[in-house]
Amino acid sequence: MPTPASAVGAGVTSPADVTAPATPGADAGVPVPPDAVAAAATGPDAPAPSAAELLDFVRRTAEDTALVASLPLDPEGRTWLRLEGPGGSEAWLISWPPGTGTGWHDHAESTGAFTVAAGALREHSLAARLPTDGWKTLELNEGVDRTRLLATGQGRAFGQHHVHEVLNESAEEHAVSVHAYYPPLPQIRRYSRTGTVLRLEQTEHPEDWQ
Repeated sequence: MPTPASAVGAGVTSPADVTAPATPGADAGVPVPPDAVAAAATGPDAPAPSAAELLDFVRRTAEDTALVASLPLDPEGRTWLRLEGPGGSEAWLISWPPGTGTGWHDHAESTGAFTVAAGALREHSLAARLPTDGWKTLELNEGVDRTRLLATGQGRAFGQHHVHEVLNESAEEHAVSVHAYYPPLPQIRRYSRTGTVLRLEQTEHPEDWQ
C-alpha cells in the first residue's frame, strides 16, 4: 500500500514463530470527479459506506479518463495519488509497471474494493479467515487459494481481514487501478509465503504511508 501521495515504492521484510491452523471461511490528494463524491453522504453523521458502495465508487472513478491520465507513470516502481473517497473512506489511484506487485498482505478491519482502470491485474487471495493476533507462522489448509484476472473495467469488493496479493503480470504494459477502504486503513500486515506456510513479516501503520 502507498506511502506519501505520488511517491514511488513498495515494501516488505522482517522475521517472525508459533503455529496455528488457518480455518477455511470468507472467501490511493487529487480531487475525484464531483459525481463520484456526491453519491455518498459525508460528515460525522454519514453512514459508513458498504463494500458495494466502495465498489461503485472505484468503478465510476476508474471511468474518469482525465484523472487516470493525470497519474505519473514510473518504469521502476508503483506510483500513487490519494483520492477523496466516499463517506470518509480512504482511496488511492495506483499505477503498476510491468512485473510489479504488492506481495501478500491484508487490510485489518477495513472492507475494501478495487477496479482496474487500465491494463489488467491478477489477484491471488485466500478463502480463509486468519487469526487476528498471537501467531507468526500458519500452515494453510488445502483448497484455500483463489485466483482471478481482472481486465480493464473489472473490479471486486472484499471484507475485513482479506488476505491477497495483486500483480501486473504483463511484460510490457502498465496497469492502473482505483482502490477504496473503510474505515481508513488502521494497519496492513505483510506476509511471505512458501508453499502452504504463511509467515507474518511486518505490520505497517498509517504513518508509514500517509
